[in-house]
Amino acid sequence: METKSAVKMLAALAQETRLAVFRQLVEAGPAGRAAGELAEVLGCAPATLSFHLKELSNAALIEGRQDGRYVIYAANFAAMNGLLGYLTENCCRASSADGCAC
Repeated sequence: METKSAVKMLAALAQETRLAVFRQLVEAGPAGRAAGELAEVLGCAPATLSFHLKELSNAALIEGRQDGRYVIYAANFAAMNGLLGYLTENCCRASSADGCAC
């Protein structure tokens, strides 16, 4: 993963509502959740939620798919795992006196 992509993802998650949305979608698994259901669970106005979903989508952390008249959003697990890998790829590269905690 490129540093620029990691920064974009981290910036998208560095906001309370977007982090809550992403966590809900991770919990939902590949099936995802409808935007209306997310709004209800999070107590978020639809227009506000739409803005946050757009930000997460632009960061490639979530994907939306049309299901009839609903849009179902799901976490992009490949992107999430890529970000986690990027953050931990150099874990314990240099030995330390305290040992490795990862």
